[in-house]
Formats: sequence, C-alpha cells, structure tokens
Amino acid sequence: MKPVCQEPGCLVWTGRQEAIRILQEIGVDPYGIESMLPKMVHRNILIRRLPCKVANIIKQEMLSLGADAAVARGSVACSIEATDVLLMGTHKQLGRFIEKASSQPFGLAPLAASLRLLLENLLAEVWTLRTSRREMVLGDRTRIMAILNVTPDSFSDGGRYASHEKAVAAGLEMARAGADMLDIGGESSRPGAEAVSQEAELDRVIPVIQALYGKIDIPISVDTTKAVVAREALAAGAEIVNDISAMRFDAQMPSVIASSGAAVVLMHMRGVPQTMQQGDLHYASLRGEIIDFFRERMRAAQSAGIGIDRIILDPGLGFGKARGDNLRLLKHLAEFAVLGRPIMTGPSRKSFLSHEGEAGPQDRLEGTAAAVTAAVMNGSCLVRVHDVAAVRRVVTVADAIVRARS
Repeated sequence: MKPVCQEPGCLVWTGRQEAIRILQEIGVDPYGIESMLPKMVHRNILIRRLPCKVANIIKQEMLSLGADAAVARGSVACSIEATDVLLMGTHKQLGRFIEKASSQPFGLAPLAASLRLLLENLLAEVWTLRTSRREMVLGDRTRIMAILNVTPDSFSDGGRYASHEKAVAAGLEMARAGADMLDIGGESSRPGAEAVSQEAELDRVIPVIQALYGKIDIPISVDTTKAVVAREALAAGAEIVNDISAMRFDAQMPSVIASSGAAVVLMHMRGVPQTMQQGDLHYASLRGEIIDFFRERMRAAQSAGIGIDRIILDPGLGFGKARGDNLRLLKHLAEFAVLGRPIMTGPSRKSFLSHEGEAGPQDRLEGTAAAVTAAVMNGSCLVRVHDVAAVRRVVTVADAIVRARS
C-alpha cells in the first residue's frame, strides 16, 4: 500500500507529556524519545540587568550552540552599563549553555546554577504538598479550596455564616459539594476592610474549626495573618495557613508554621487591605516583581525551617492590582512555573469580574467561571472559590480540555 502524501502541518504541545505522546505515536524508540525531548521544547528566558561584558559572553556562547540571546543596542560596544538578556533556545541548547557557563568567571557560575534550577522547575507537572496531617499530590487535577467566611463584613457573603452553627453547616455542605480544602477566615481582607482584634478573630474561627474537624476528611485551612490565631487553629484541627501577608505582618508566624509542620499559602499583596487599592497601582514589571517577591518569601520560609514541599503560591488577584493587572496575571500564570511550586488563584466574585447591571458580587458566577477556566488552562492547580458545586463542574471540563489527547 502506497503511503499517502500529505502537506506538512504544525504540531503544538504544552508540555513534556504531550511531546512524549507525539513521539510515541510516530513509533520512536524509547531511548530516542528521551534524547529527542530536550530538542523539542523551546524556552525563552529573561535575565535582567547583566553587565555588558557578561551579556556579550552569554550571547557568544549561545550563538556557538546554535541558539541566540537578545541584548540591548550598545551592549556589544559596552556603551551602556547593563542590559537585559533574553535567552532563546531549546531545552538541550540551554542545558549545554549551563554546563559551559558553570566554569566561567564574571559571576556566570551562580547564574548557571539558577538557570539549572529554573529548567528543572519548568519540567514539573505535579508537586507534593505536605501538611501537618497528610501528604497530597497537586497538579494531577485541579483542586478546589472552598471559602468559608465567618465575618460580618466580607465583600461577598459578609454575615451569611456569622453564627457558628451556620458556618459549620456551610462547611459540611461545601465538603459534600466537592471541595478539596476548606479555608476558614475570621477577618475580612476586602479593600478598605478594618482590622479586627485577635480575640474577635479567635472567637469566630476556633469553634468552627473544632466542630468541623473529624466531620470532614479534607484539609482545613485558616485564613489569617496573626500567629496566635494560626497556632490555635492548627491545634484545633487546621493544617494549612493561608496568609495574605506571606508571613510579613506577624514576626512569629514563620516559627508557628515551622514548628507545627503546617503548609502555608504565600500570597502577593502590595500594601495592606485598608489601603491596597488606593494610590498608584503601577508595576514596572508586574510578573517580574511578583516572582522576585515570591523568591524572597520562599527563602524566608525555608530559613525559618518551613520545607519547600509545604509552600503554595498565590499571585494575589485583586490585592493591590488594577483590573488590567489581574487579567494579565490570569493570562500569563504559566510564567510562575519557574518558581517550582503549585500556584493557587482566587478570582472568585472579585470586582475585576464585575459587569454593568449586576446586583452585586453574588452576580459574578459566570465571570468567576471564565477566570477559573483561564487559570486552569494556564497552570493553576488550585482555585479558591465561593461557589463550590458550580466551579467543580467548571474545573472538571477545564481539566478534560487541558489533558485531552489529540
């Protein structure tokens, strides 16, 4: 039978597993698959503010490998002091560059080590999360963190679960609806929210955690910036601390989390809830600044004794960001893969999803569904939402699309 002649087509894939599938369908030998994979994946890596002498060395080394590096005009003649450098090459070419750079002077060795870790992080598709009570795998499907606000002034459902009995009933219903985690908070973090006392927050959340612990088999998270509240919540049955300040507001928070073995969600926020949406919201480099922030907070966590396998990262949609910033973050979530930890997003009912004629935050379900779908498609493996049952249906379809075989 004569082969059918076809015009060439363009194959597009989003990760290692898709590339493996394509090679397997061709019938490539397993050994050949392993050797070809690094040649199939192209990377663009931006390095900021390198001295021109170093940038010129990098460009020549990349060119010698059949790859390239973009630098600013004037860098070759060193008429400028520094330049950003954009590395452009396959995974294999970048790996060879890293090997060569590891033995070069001018600070290239530590840069090579950072690039090696970055490439390893980009290959990760699942992550282990350890809490004080269990070990979980994240990334095999999208997990849902359900929001249970036991506050009178939350932006969306303030006062709805203010009584302990209503809050416990709501928590049980969220677990039945398909929540994978339950996040309980006793202090509103909406823009302009006033701080509450430690005593008031404890009174709101601890009885609810105590009542739910043992009745649900999913992890309980406490949404707090206060170390005392975190410690009491963990003792009552919580195993994750969701800290919107990334452990910056209370100096005792890192030691509380480290000593308990709890997991922690580190969120990016500029300012404080009372004022975070006021004044200049401009970022010189939105994703770059957030990535740098996360790297610093991850180092702080590890220095305090919190293992890297206990950390989740949240870019903080709606926290000190303009509407366009939130949309760009959703579009470019995949860039946070360089950090090597699971990404959680929380778009639920937030004002950047508002639309003309809406009755209020509760009227943003469709916008939330669209934002959740975008987050899942772009690499978020955990979403924090109010409407558990509806979002469970959304992420089931989004996951099926992401993992569909051609």
